[in-house]
Amino acid sequence: MDSMEARRNAIVELINENGTVSFSQIKNAFPNVSEMTLRTDLRQLDGTKQIVRIHGGAKSVQVIVGTDDYLSKRSVRNIPAKQKIAAKALSLLRPDTTIFVDSGSTTTMLAHQFPDQSNLIYTTGLTCATELANLSRPTVMIPGGKLNRYSQSVCGISAVKELARVNFSQTFLGVTSYSSNTGFTCGINDEAILKQTAIRQSEQIIVLIDSSKIGVRSTFCICGLPEVDIVVSDGNLPEIFLEECSKHHVTVL
Repeated sequence: MDSMEARRNAIVELINENGTVSFSQIKNAFPNVSEMTLRTDLRQLDGTKQIVRIHGGAKSVQVIVGTDDYLSKRSVRNIPAKQKIAAKALSLLRPDTTIFVDSGSTTTMLAHQFPDQSNLIYTTGLTCATELANLSRPTVMIPGGKLNRYSQSVCGISAVKELARVNFSQTFLGVTSYSSNTGFTCGINDEAILKQTAIRQSEQIIVLIDSSKIGVRSTFCICGLPEVDIVVSDGNLPEIFLEECSKHHVTVL
């Protein structure tokens, strides 16, 4: 193994061990390597999907830190739970209405099971749009915006402005995590702002979340329980979370 390969393997190991590291941490770990070389290493490792470059550093693709985790990795986690959540969410669908379907692996499962009925559907998830393209009756809209290649979704100011012009009957929201201190959260600020816009524009807010995401904190707040109407989960939610939902009159399915 040459020195470059060994160094890059060591960088990946450092990032995997810590989940997220700053560029200064990487520099401190490799004091004899120039900044230019380290930045080249990070670009190469990001290009080969061994790490994920973020502003000011890098993070591991082996852990879920936010909604920009690789969708291909998330889509194979907790599949039975996601199938159960999608099946429950289907019972809530209102035909002949305008709805927002968020990006994510659970909402993609919902899109996969979506009935061929009349709806105007806005979605920021490219995988959701692909699933919905198999149907003939819904009209599917994808807001313009910035592509997140890891979560295969659209976000940014252009998408936010477009959603702000639409009134939704229902929003089916995907989230990264929930804790009582932070509420529902995700890992990218642009996506948090977009989700907040969909919430403001919707009559009914439905959060799709599997039980493994409860008690976990992510960086950016989306909303709290009082802003949610229905939580759809896999039937394994902890009692303390169910009590919080009851306190705020949130229906749990």
